Amino acid sequence: MSKMLSKMKPAGLLAVCCLAAAGCQEAPTVQTGAAEYEMITVEPTDRTLSSTYSATIRGRQDIDIYPQVGGTLTQVCVTEGQRVKKGQSLFIIDQVPYQAALQTATANVKAAEAALATARLTYESRQELYRQNVVSEFDLNTAKNSLLAAEAQLAQAKAQEVNARNNLSYTVVKSPSDGVVGTLPYRVGALVGANLPQPLTTVSDNSNMYVYFSMNESQLLNLIRQYGSKDAVLKQMLPIDLILSDRSQYAQKGKIETISGVIDRSTGTVSLRAVFPNENGLLHSGGTGNVVLPVEKSGALVIPQSATFEIQDKRFVYKAVDGKAVSVPVQVTRVNGGKEFIVDEGLAAGDVIVAEGVGLLREGMPVAPKTASAAPADQAPAADNQTKED
Repeated sequence: MSKMLSKMKPAGLLAVCCLAAAGCQEAPTVQTGAAEYEMITVEPTDRTLSSTYSATIRGRQDIDIYPQVGGTLTQVCVTEGQRVKKGQSLFIIDQVPYQAALQTATANVKAAEAALATARLTYESRQELYRQNVVSEFDLNTAKNSLLAAEAQLAQAKAQEVNARNNLSYTVVKSPSDGVVGTLPYRVGALVGANLPQPLTTVSDNSNMYVYFSMNESQLLNLIRQYGSKDAVLKQMLPIDLILSDRSQYAQKGKIETISGVIDRSTGTVSLRAVFPNENGLLHSGGTGNVVLPVEKSGALVIPQSATFEIQDKRFVYKAVDGKAVSVPVQVTRVNGGKEFIVDEGLAAGDVIVAEGVGLLREGMPVAPKTASAAPADQAPAADNQTKED
């Protein structure tokens, strides 16, 4: 053949080359194999879902402090935010008029005691004279009545003394419990009394905090069905989390203590109360946040978020059917911070779906499971042999 080409003229050689090139262009194109993708088989599994509810934070005991007696505020013994103990002095009201009232009451008691002693002597004297027929029975009874009146006057004077002593003690306003002092709207010199429009302050017991939140009737029914009864919810529910207003998660977990037995007609919700420890004092009465309730779901079909794509607010996955990608609409619930979805509708156990790279797929494209490459394993022995030969 080479001899024939060498003997041919340049024009003939050119014609042969053109025919060969044309033959190459008309050769049929060889189809490549199906693209390989990471695939997973959908299988039932258990997952813990979380439901979030808006919440308000209250102290275990929020006690409004009102004075029991009126007068001028002479001393404020605490500052806002100060932690106080039960019985600690908070405010002092002008004590001078109440000290004077106590002194008067004490003097009245002594006078009543003296009057009683005189009435008793008179009655005893009249008894002796009556036995000697010196005085009449009327005189004896009159002396006896005077004695009873003197005893009553003494009892009344003693009661007034007790009242005056209590009023004097009320001038020192003390904390009814351990807690933290709230705002102090009144200062020294202010005239205060039992009918103030707002309290002297509020003492909040912040050792443990109450967190209140609400859920609608259907959510409550689902919760009760999951655990069997309302009492079982309180006993068996896992500890719950608290998300603070700055979106940080509170370090300590809480426990649901009560579930209201009445549904609010105006809102259609039921109130729940959880308790959270507050050893570091991070939680404050009047604060807000969100509680996160764990909900165990068994037999759920869980898929990664990367296996889904959205079209016009609808979510789809590619299911591998006879080696081809078939898009399937699904309804999902977010779990694990949105990294995973629980499939509510659209897939069944045993379905094989494309787990990644779905953005590159189109309907009906051939797909195959990704297989591990054997090249690294083949190259390693060759390198060892080369080392031995060297």
